[in-house]
Amino acid sequence: MSFDRKIKIAPSILSADFANFGAECEAIEDQGADWVHVDVMDGHFVPNITFGPAMCAAIRPHIQGVMDVHLMISPVDPYIDAFAQAGADVITAHVEAGPHIHRTLQAIRAAGAKAGVALNPGTPANVIEPLLDMVDLVCVMTVNPGFGGQKFLDMTDKIRTLREMIGDRPVHIEIDGGVDPSTAPLVARAGADVLVAGSAVFKGGSVTNPQVYGDNIRTIREAAEGVYA
Repeated sequence: MSFDRKIKIAPSILSADFANFGAECEAIEDQGADWVHVDVMDGHFVPNITFGPAMCAAIRPHIQGVMDVHLMISPVDPYIDAFAQAGADVITAHVEAGPHIHRTLQAIRAAGAKAGVALNPGTPANVIEPLLDMVDLVCVMTVNPGFGGQKFLDMTDKIRTLREMIGDRPVHIEIDGGVDPSTAPLVARAGADVLVAGSAVFKGGSVTNPQVYGDNIRTIREAAEGVYA
């Protein structure tokens, strides 16, 4: 998993067909997805329950590229090894999810995965300044986590602050929540390079009609890349 700042589209399988995850992962990658984003929720840290390590292990053979696992759970540390063993390339934990985020990030890297840290909309960017040499990715939530399909919250000032703080470190800025062709340019212009999109990718398509996924991915990518034209 090499580092670059090119725009990457990471469809969230939270919006996929739950009965068809393997085929959905293959379909979105065939149609141009760069990463596959897996939203793990525990019904405690966030008001929803989704997937666990067994599901990640089940879909891993269907994913050729990066499996990006976003842990919206608390506590995090007891589950890191299981998600790493399930094949997660990136494991992201919330700074708000526990008292010892340094230990969590160290454990993620020790397990062999890239380490991400996520910030809820109400959490300021400067909270993670001491962590920037310990992470490979910063995830900026542009909705309050828990459900797909929510309205985008404008976090462009936070993204710009993070981009300046990161400097030349090889750290991705990922955006999760409400990304579509209208919001992608806002976050890309502010400095984001990994765009998580759920309903905006999967709407209108299916594993039997996957070209719609490709059209949606291209539209989001072109909107984001247009800020550099």
